[in-house]
Amino acid sequence: MSKAAIFAARQNEPCPECGAELVIRSGRHGPFLGCSRYPECEYIRPLKAQADGHVVKVLEGQLCPQCHATLVLRQGRYGMFIGCSDYPQCTHIEALDKPDNTALVCPQCKQGTLLQRTSRYGKVFYACDRYPACQFALNHKPVAGECAECHYPLLIEKRTAAGTKCFCASKLCGKPVTTEVEDDA
Repeated sequence: MSKAAIFAARQNEPCPECGAELVIRSGRHGPFLGCSRYPECEYIRPLKAQADGHVVKVLEGQLCPQCHATLVLRQGRYGMFIGCSDYPQCTHIEALDKPDNTALVCPQCKQGTLLQRTSRYGKVFYACDRYPACQFALNHKPVAGECAECHYPLLIEKRTAAGTKCFCASKLCGKPVTTEVEDDA
């Protein structure tokens, strides 16, 4: 079945503005429901309900620490999270996946520790837990050690064609370190 045939499928639902049938159409932001009498009638509606924060499961017996209402498991734009059932009156939320603490001291501010984080695109990175006061971030796994060339107090682990190796974490240096890390993949 062609893409045009899929998106021209009829829903047998009347348009609330003119009474004509609604059909599935394709736009630059994905499929949507639109009036079959377009361009005379310009009624459109999202194909699926807004997925931000819809309730997946009620967590019986678990109470919100702020307002003592029941907590619920929600699906949001960045994944699953636990939130208060009294939203928007109570805005308490909890992350399901707590960031992994690496116990390595941030080389920039020397006060915070590096945490494993996930970007909104699902990519893993490591950043200082004092954000936004310290904006240090790495795209590769940090390793305890010191660069022999510039004496930067942190190394990073990179996978290369020759195996997994350590490099200086400084953007100014970035030289490979002679100690090799065992490949666990």
